[in-house]
Amino acid sequence: MPPKRALLLTTPNSYRTQDYIDAAAKLGIEAVVAVDLPRMLAEEWNFPLGADFSHPEQAANHIVEALETSGGSDNAEVRYDAVLALDDSGSRVAALVADALGLPHNDPIAAEAARNKFRMRTMLAACGSPIPEFGEFRTSDNLKEIIARAEEKIGYPCVVKPEELNGSRGVIRANLRCELASGVRRLTSLIGDEQPFLIEGYIPGVEVAFEGLLDSDRLHCLALFDKPDPLEGPYFEETIYVTPSRLPPEMQNQIAETTEAAARGLGLQTGPIHAELRINAEGPWIVEVAGRSIGGLCSRILRFGMEVGNTSSLEELILRQACGLPLESLERESHAGGVMMIPIPEGGILRRMNGVKEAKRVAGIEDIQITARLNQSLVPLPEGDAYLGFIFAKGLSPAEVERALRQAHSLLQFEIDPEIALVQ
Repeated sequence: MPPKRALLLTTPNSYRTQDYIDAAAKLGIEAVVAVDLPRMLAEEWNFPLGADFSHPEQAANHIVEALETSGGSDNAEVRYDAVLALDDSGSRVAALVADALGLPHNDPIAAEAARNKFRMRTMLAACGSPIPEFGEFRTSDNLKEIIARAEEKIGYPCVVKPEELNGSRGVIRANLRCELASGVRRLTSLIGDEQPFLIEGYIPGVEVAFEGLLDSDRLHCLALFDKPDPLEGPYFEETIYVTPSRLPPEMQNQIAETTEAAARGLGLQTGPIHAELRINAEGPWIVEVAGRSIGGLCSRILRFGMEVGNTSSLEELILRQACGLPLESLERESHAGGVMMIPIPEGGILRRMNGVKEAKRVAGIEDIQITARLNQSLVPLPEGDAYLGFIFAKGLSPAEVERALRQAHSLLQFEIDPEIALVQ
């Protein structure tokens, strides 16, 4: 029997590509990578397959044609068992390619809704999911009219956010009219004129992240992360994720039920689910539901299976499901785990970094990956889209893991030259 083959749709700077490639190799799955790049540029950079994901139908057609051409006359060479989008930008393309190849997939409309915040909000409202009031605007609209409409329909505090950027990029809280005006102007400078964006009600409460695997029967909860740092604005930079959650079991069950109902409401049927929710006295509220796995390098703290020395990564589980291989244990390792996405404190040029060796010696720290490069331009939120790196920890309890992450972070020192800071 020929080996399984998976097509992975990714971006040039995705953190997740290598982990999926490594997981495929471990499982004996042949991984073929398609990158969000114009065809000529992809060839110049030695990527085997490139397509512009911002035009999903064209990209999907190009990818299918390229796969058929590479297969020659032997139809077995064209066979694929799965198509996976590793980032939001490729979700609709993946659905279209999978449909063309006759593979299990989410409906392209559902895939698009899971990455476009306005469509997501509209569909979630229609199915009764708990979401705040919202409205769609354009950056070319008259600012006074934007403010008047937002005040009438949504009120304060509210949140300005782009429809398709990730990682809290461009997301700004406003408590007053002057802050709303400033937020709209700042978002306009980021995404440009004539672009759609949302203004929605601010959801108070603590925030959690839900990681799951969806099939036709149910949504399997793989991990529920607490976010112990308050995310109250004006920007929403994520830092620490810790699992298992310290919320009461009944609330965790309610979060899982709310997430599954929202995913079904969007029309998602299969594959990884990453959801963000806010929890307050009224229960869970949906911030977003994405048809992909957790971002960055965060999945490296997740291992599944109780047999020592024989556990599976999140990427292995996702590939197994997608390729029709038997799923091993979906139970996460018993110890607590956590990751800290190291925030960028200020814009400028990264000149030096110190303390990494000392931070790695902190009890409970598994690894530290500094992904920023020396002499690299750094841009913090809300304009930026990256972190300085990631700190990984494990321990006997979530509290122990959180302490280790904070202690390790306190030992890291980054020298950033503000004199050459990017103009924002």
